[in-house]
Amino acid sequence: MPLPETMKAVVLTGHGGLDKLEWREDMPVPRPDAGEVLIRVGASAVNNTDVNTRTGWYSKAVRGDTGSAATKGYAGASDADGAWSGALSFPRIQGADCCGKIVAVGDGIDTARIGQRVLVRPMHRPTGAEPDGLVTFGSERGGGFAEYTTVDDEHAVRIDSPLTDIELASFPCAFSTAEG
Repeated sequence: MPLPETMKAVVLTGHGGLDKLEWREDMPVPRPDAGEVLIRVGASAVNNTDVNTRTGWYSKAVRGDTGSAATKGYAGASDADGAWSGALSFPRIQGADCCGKIVAVGDGIDTARIGQRVLVRPMHRPTGAEPDGLVTFGSERGGGFAEYTTVDDEHAVRIDSPLTDIELASFPCAFSTAEG
């Protein structure tokens, strides 16, 4: 089945309150690069990482807890360091938690992966990055608040479970936090 050209997504347009989230039906469907897989998202969960990234809570200029800015954002949050690893470009698709099925693969990836149900690891180390050079799925890297997303093959973990996609989508980021 051919892939659509566009998809629906919730797009973050800048750091701030809920007004910075925008529903779009015209986002281009990403295509997997070499070493990547394309996932049709079955479910994505909202967690504190998504809220903190949206509000700019990770900025060194912010003082206060996440509850005080969950709907309005932080005054003084800096776009230069508003995410785990620094600046973000906008618009961007958030969603640090994702469960779905692989529907296409990039060069170098076995086509047997197509059809596999997967969870996406939230913390990614880009190829060639230093050991502490991590990026967060749904923050510095596009995430699961869309119909499709791409990730490096190694971060799409095959899962065989009787749990629903909705139930499974609640695990990745929380597990990563617990794992430390």
